[in-house]
Amino acid sequence: MRESTGGFRAWYGTGLRHLVLMVACFAVTGWIVLRLVGEPRAERMLLWFVGAAVVHDLLLFPVYATADAALRRLLGVDAHPGSGARVSALNHIRLPALAGGLLFLVYLPGILGQGGSTYLAATGQHRQPYLSRWLAITAALFLVSAVWYAIRISRRPCRSP
Repeated sequence: MRESTGGFRAWYGTGLRHLVLMVACFAVTGWIVLRLVGEPRAERMLLWFVGAAVVHDLLLFPVYATADAALRRLLGVDAHPGSGARVSALNHIRLPALAGGLLFLVYLPGILGQGGSTYLAATGQHRQPYLSRWLAITAALFLVSAVWYAIRISRRPCRSP
């Protein structure tokens, strides 16, 4: 059994779980494409999707890759961590920053106040608290991450010199 798994890995390049996951992803994508075939706005959705991919690859990726490199340099984290004995603050900054950034992108029209009259007519609520709520949620994410980092630091075994 071990040899057949090794032969598959040598042929495919990675394990069977990866292949199963990729087949499932392509099946879901195919199902979505079939659902959109008769949709009158499918071209607009495709244009939006391609535009989002281009904006991500040409604008957002370089921005957050540069920010991550600067953060690594600031924290003194090398690209290839060693034994893992040291608790790094890197992911405790990355995670809330990523979550806050994604929330910002999702709620950007509300934060900027666009479509306020349409939103008011549909929900009976104003969009004014979006910015303050986004800031509060982002601050809470950073606070929870800082507390978790402090817990991890306090649980770290003490080293003798």
